[in-house]
Amino acid sequence: MSRNLHLVQSDFEELEKKILPRFPFCYLTFKCNSMDEHAFEVKDISFSGMQLALKSGEHNLNEGEKIHGRLHWSGRELEINGTIKWTTDKRLGVEFSNEISVREEVQDFLNLELIAKSLKPVHQLNIGSELPANLKFWLRADGPVEVFVWQHSDGEFARFQVLIMENLVEWEDGKGLRTARVISKRDIETPLISEDEYVFKMDESLDDDKIDKAAALVNQISREFLSPTSLDFLKLKLNS
Repeated sequence: MSRNLHLVQSDFEELEKKILPRFPFCYLTFKCNSMDEHAFEVKDISFSGMQLALKSGEHNLNEGEKIHGRLHWSGRELEINGTIKWTTDKRLGVEFSNEISVREEVQDFLNLELIAKSLKPVHQLNIGSELPANLKFWLRADGPVEVFVWQHSDGEFARFQVLIMENLVEWEDGKGLRTARVISKRDIETPLISEDEYVFKMDESLDDDKIDKAAALVNQISREFLSPTSLDFLKLKLNS
């Protein structure tokens, strides 16, 4: 998918735009105590905050307000409080409270081992839209994690991406391994495929912490979800 690489460079940073497919359903939700009639989808989440979106209707929350509610995911829930940092009619960005207890509870809720157990093989599901050409495997755990494995037309590996919250680890044929951080993300609607446009700030040198987390995740992926050849390839590149 050659159109997903657009490079922007300056003396200070290297940004790349990438178009990646978007799963049409989200099971990680947030219910605000002041808006019991609405459940927000959690579009993005990290240890420090989250981006929320309403499927329908509009919220009445404002930038700078405190927000309280509960995260619901995979049969678990977590009470959260934070501050609204920005809003649109249907979306808002929340920064979690800086209280040590809140940050620790969020980290426990987003435990990598639990996330790995929540991965679903999207490529095996009928999601009502076509997958992009050459996307061989797609694993997803709602907001926090996605894994994409792409192949050339001859079956050789073209690239893979491991997204863990705001971090990216990517290997591409001819370029090798790279790491980055998500700067922004927006929806793109097309007739057959739901997509997101990401902007990544590429790391000047490989970030070992990002790679270690990606390797830890991949080491826990079931062989039912990826072919043995693909799983071994990801492990080789991430552990080398």
